[in-house]
Amino acid sequence: MEDSLPRVPLPSLEESCARFLAWCGPLLTAGELAGTEAEVAAFLRPDGPGQVLQRALEEYDATKGVHSWLDTFWPYRYLGRRDRIALNANFFFLFQDTGRPQLERAAGLIAAALNHKHQLDRELIPPVVQRGRPQTMEQNKFLFSTTRIPGAQQDTVRAPYSEDWPGPSDARHIVVFFRGGMVKLDVLGPEGVPHSLDELEAGLRAVVEAGTTAPPPGADAPVGHLTTMARAEWAATRDALLAHHPANAAALDDVETALFCVCLEDFAPADTQQTCDELLYGDRGNRWFDKAVSFVVFADGRAGINVEHCELDGTTVLGLVDALLATPAEEHSRRSGARPQGPPALSPLTFHLDDALRDRVHSAAEAFAQYGADTATRTVSFDDFGADTAKSLGVSPDAFVQLAYQLAHQRAKGRLGATYESIATRQWRRGRTEAMRVVTPEIVEFVAAMEDPATDPETRRAALRTAAAAHVTRAQQCQAGDAPEQHLWELELIQRRRGTELGVTEQPALYRSPGWLVMRDDYLSTSSAPSRHIQYFGFGSTSSRCIGVAYVLLPDRFHLYLSTPAPVADQMHTFADQLRAAVRELRDLLTTA
Repeated sequence: MEDSLPRVPLPSLEESCARFLAWCGPLLTAGELAGTEAEVAAFLRPDGPGQVLQRALEEYDATKGVHSWLDTFWPYRYLGRRDRIALNANFFFLFQDTGRPQLERAAGLIAAALNHKHQLDRELIPPVVQRGRPQTMEQNKFLFSTTRIPGAQQDTVRAPYSEDWPGPSDARHIVVFFRGGMVKLDVLGPEGVPHSLDELEAGLRAVVEAGTTAPPPGADAPVGHLTTMARAEWAATRDALLAHHPANAAALDDVETALFCVCLEDFAPADTQQTCDELLYGDRGNRWFDKAVSFVVFADGRAGINVEHCELDGTTVLGLVDALLATPAEEHSRRSGARPQGPPALSPLTFHLDDALRDRVHSAAEAFAQYGADTATRTVSFDDFGADTAKSLGVSPDAFVQLAYQLAHQRAKGRLGATYESIATRQWRRGRTEAMRVVTPEIVEFVAAMEDPATDPETRRAALRTAAAAHVTRAQQCQAGDAPEQHLWELELIQRRRGTELGVTEQPALYRSPGWLVMRDDYLSTSSAPSRHIQYFGFGSTSSRCIGVAYVLLPDRFHLYLSTPAPVADQMHTFADQLRAAVRELRDLLTTA
């Protein structure tokens, strides 16, 4: 099915440069725009660097075996980052509560996940279709037994459906965390049949009882902390682990090949805010942040998921979550063919450490705890506003909330700033997302009209509707592949990789121009996850002054999780308060039309 999807279109150089100027223009002064235009003209010259790099990209796109001109872009974007991925890159969903106790809830999630894998392995799940167009299912390959492996220069991914591991995962185990201890738990019997719900719960209870009565091996230095380190540092530490004792290789292999992780917490968060924070950056050595999928279940049965982002986007994980939570666990268990087979086999995972490795674990734990403490977060909920409200007012729901973000940001920080929104492009072969830049000339005019006391309501309404229509148009352009940022970014990466070979030995000045620097300097980084099965969605901020805005916009409610570095905390809280006012103000403005 994947090869039948259309390829991601490669824009022409002229198209992307024209869009780039249009997109960055609203954020620039006249002088900055003129300087950027000059660099674009130099980039576009017949003998300029842009033409050389574009030809190289076109040749790559036409190469046999290449699925998309973005095939090398995505690994660099995600696997090339060198800072920590915990909090910075991983994202979370907080599930709706069920009222079930912790171990029953966890066993139900395991049973549901095993059934989903059963369905995927047998190709029984039909392709997702949106607006009549089938969507790529490629990312489903990375839901199970997938682990990011740290590297000195760039990370790699260990996963099924690869040369080393053809076909679906044949692993029969998961890794269960409790109080920093790690236990390998076989959830599939010797014949590959899932254990019954009762047996899964009994296996989890055995893990908890063992961890409660006696400290698990290595509990003084839980190696899960190491996955919070910057990537090159973690890569060196992983090498040291492997070199120190042969048993460490087997333990790492068990973690990396596990179907997924289940992280059982021995406490109940005080409130929803703390629950979200724990899902994003809770640690205590009770996570393996490199694992593609980790279910987290708290002592009171609240649950969610932490996701490693390199091969999985939010839309794919939402599909998983919806599949898991839309059907009772008992039905999942029945459909998967689960049956009683006796107690699941379990064995503690023991890592052998020397003093140097133990020190690295402790320093990683301390550094990440401080990093979390230096992050400010906030939940915001609108239970009297949702997508249906916006539709009833004749405005696109996403456009409505994005306009509210801009107005709130202007009032909180006294300016508009570059705003990123993730746009799914799964209708293309191996499509992932496109980078939409939200601030348009129409949004600038809308905010100015709202902030000018002399502007009458009718003029404000007209500016709002014009800005909303422009937002929808740009989102449609992104979905169609007509967006400049990732295209121009990949051209820059080609220069870095092959510049000497191509005769483009220096970074083109375009990438130091005011427009390029300002457009990519996020003040707001936004993404949406609409699912009735989740309460909140969240991720970390992307820069020192950026507010991360993760939102769940449903027909009847609108929930947000905000994050930012501590120095910006006051502005984030002001933004949240102003957002409440902005949503109410815009709704009232349209209601009185």
